[in-house]
Amino acid sequence: MSRYEGPKININMSVAKGVGIGIVALIVIGVMASAAVQIVDAGHRGVLLHWNAVDVTAPPLDEGLHFVVPFQDTVVNMEVRTLLFVKGTSSASKDLQTVTTEVTVNYHPDPESINILYKEVGLNYQNRIIAPAVEEVVKQVTANYNAEELITKRPLVKSDIEVEITKRLNVYNLITEVISITDFQFSALFSSAIESKVEAEQKALKAENDLRRIEVEARQRAAQAEGLALANIAEAQGEAEAIRIINQALAQNPNYLEWLKTQAWDGKLPLVVGSGGTPFIQIPVKP
Repeated sequence: MSRYEGPKININMSVAKGVGIGIVALIVIGVMASAAVQIVDAGHRGVLLHWNAVDVTAPPLDEGLHFVVPFQDTVVNMEVRTLLFVKGTSSASKDLQTVTTEVTVNYHPDPESINILYKEVGLNYQNRIIAPAVEEVVKQVTANYNAEELITKRPLVKSDIEVEITKRLNVYNLITEVISITDFQFSALFSSAIESKVEAEQKALKAENDLRRIEVEARQRAAQAEGLALANIAEAQGEAEAIRIINQALAQNPNYLEWLKTQAWDGKLPLVVGSGGTPFIQIPVKP
């Protein structure tokens, strides 16, 4: 006995079709929701695009979650944290010496003008803007100094390079933080000549210092000799004055001659022959 299943098949097909439409609708909603939500990463700013065109009237988007019109609007993330750029450049000094200079630039894009930077330059601004600017400035500044001045006047050279690079990058809303000259390299011949000159200057300075030391020591010895001579003279003068005073005092004393005799006496009494002999020295006796 046969069964009739026609309406059941139609019902199943209708259900399947409805489920399919529901799935498609969910997918479309999911895609639209995903397109409507844009996230700006930490340390970045978002450049809002309307149909891939930069809207310079709209301020850059801060980091975080943002809702935009699906399919019409998109967001480009651009980093605004401190970035590093290193560039080595070969150039000629004022005295035509070949110099290789390595410059390090710490910078960041202006967060408030990141949309203008993206519109005018794009994401590859390091190669388009920074590299040519650094190379040109280094060559320009290096040509103003001879090779020796690049070493002895390094702070001034650094200042000149820093001012010019900062001026050129600011035009494109790139803010410089620190610009450093990390290396100066000269030709082997020039480096050898510099070393010889420095060595000669050091030897000359040592010889000059030795001469000054010898002169100081000679002056010290002369001062010591002069002081000793003056001391001897003073001592002799003191002794002479003492003798003069003693002589003057003795000359006024009636016993002066007797004192002289006592100074000449050797301590032995003279031998007296015969009676009534008188000794050569008479020792005065106190009354």
